[in-house]
Amino acid sequence: MTRTLSRRRFIRISAAAAGFSIASLDRPALAGAATVTWRGTMLGAIATMEIHHEDRGEAERLVSAACMEARRLERLFSLYIKDSALVELNRTGILADPAPEMVDLLSISQRYSELTGGSFDITVQPLWDLYARHFSREDADPTGPPPAAIEAALTLVGYRRLSVNRDRIVMPHGMALTLNGIAQGYVTDKVVDLLRSHGVVHSLVDMGETRAIGSRSDGTPWQVGIADPKVTGRTETILPIVDRAVSTSGTYGFQFDAAGRFNHLFNPSTGGCASRYCSVTTVSRTATAADALSTAFSLMQDQRIRLLLPNLDIERVHLIDALGTASDLIA
Repeated sequence: MTRTLSRRRFIRISAAAAGFSIASLDRPALAGAATVTWRGTMLGAIATMEIHHEDRGEAERLVSAACMEARRLERLFSLYIKDSALVELNRTGILADPAPEMVDLLSISQRYSELTGGSFDITVQPLWDLYARHFSREDADPTGPPPAAIEAALTLVGYRRLSVNRDRIVMPHGMALTLNGIAQGYVTDKVVDLLRSHGVVHSLVDMGETRAIGSRSDGTPWQVGIADPKVTGRTETILPIVDRAVSTSGTYGFQFDAAGRFNHLFNPSTGGCASRYCSVTTVSRTATAADALSTAFSLMQDQRIRLLLPNLDIERVHLIDALGTASDLIA
């Protein structure tokens, strides 16, 4: 099998083409302020935190606490930790006495499914499994899985068949969930909540999705660079961000085949893959909304996105179509 894997979400901070770190690009901090930067991985994505605090020791303690919280949530939402709550739910079809965060995230997911008419749907994991099995074979048909196999997988897709309440989460046998289109944003928001509760007013958090707390320490906006999907290493545009979150979904983020015809952004209605845009970037007050809706918008015509914006917590949508032409929709 040939796969091209960069990141599910391909956002780089500041001058992404040069590969600089956040710290090396930041302007000098305010007098007496310390800057602590952490880098690692979370939910399968590159993760970073940059915290400005007048007490370096306190900043380091906050980074440690934020990482512990993120890891705790990762053990709920990850598909890759064998004993995670999500893996147990997918294996058994039931999760008794679920963690409040699991109930919260699944409830939010269902709300976005309703708001987007099903374009966002966390029950598409059977499609992922089908495409992964198909393209793992050496003799895989380059035109994709057989239509009958796609139809069979679609019988296991449907967010309305997922029952979520505080006591238990239940779904029919054979269904499976993926939270890859929303969990990174949710974890980012939870880390932001923790840092704010301890008085942090200048920070940039990226647990797979990016969210700014306030501005930079010198009062200027954070600079979030959006990758050019057509030219590796080039930044297509830079967004100035203050107290906002940014998420990008791109068809180039994960591709099952060398030709790039089949990717991780599945259409829950047809079983096919997104092809209308190379990338969709959303700006929102929360990383959860930005994450989920960049995924959903990848399947929609721009006219439909524009009609939905007044009902969603999205302020700006930056689209790069299949030809590489960029456009912006403003709420």
